[in-house]
Amino acid sequence: MAAADFGFLRIKVIALAVSDRHRAHRFYSETLGLEPAYEGTQKVGYFLGTTILMLKSDWYGSPTEQPNPRITIATAHAPDTAAALSARGVRIADPVQAYDDGFNVGSFLDSEGNKLWFCSPVHGG
Repeated sequence: MAAADFGFLRIKVIALAVSDRHRAHRFYSETLGLEPAYEGTQKVGYFLGTTILMLKSDWYGSPTEQPNPRITIATAHAPDTAAALSARGVRIADPVQAYDDGFNVGSFLDSEGNKLWFCSPVHGG
């Protein structure tokens, strides 16, 4: 059975555990500059493309560097993304490296310690 058979369209929401809701909102809005996402009049998180990153302080678990869930953000050029994140004081957890599958991949930690991955195709050598 294919995903289309179920009517799946896209991932709508990825929820992240946060310890300090206000600090997390500052990180996603000010540090990363993501646009707020609303359902009706309620702010539910931040848009990353068409996916909403929802911040949950009353979550079943705690923030973690372990992939829980693993989120990978497609970027135009991962090395530039790492440099821009570092310039804003964001901790790079895994420096960007090229993999045999043709992608540069790295990760960073949000204000709560959640690890988020980012990648881009390797351009040139």
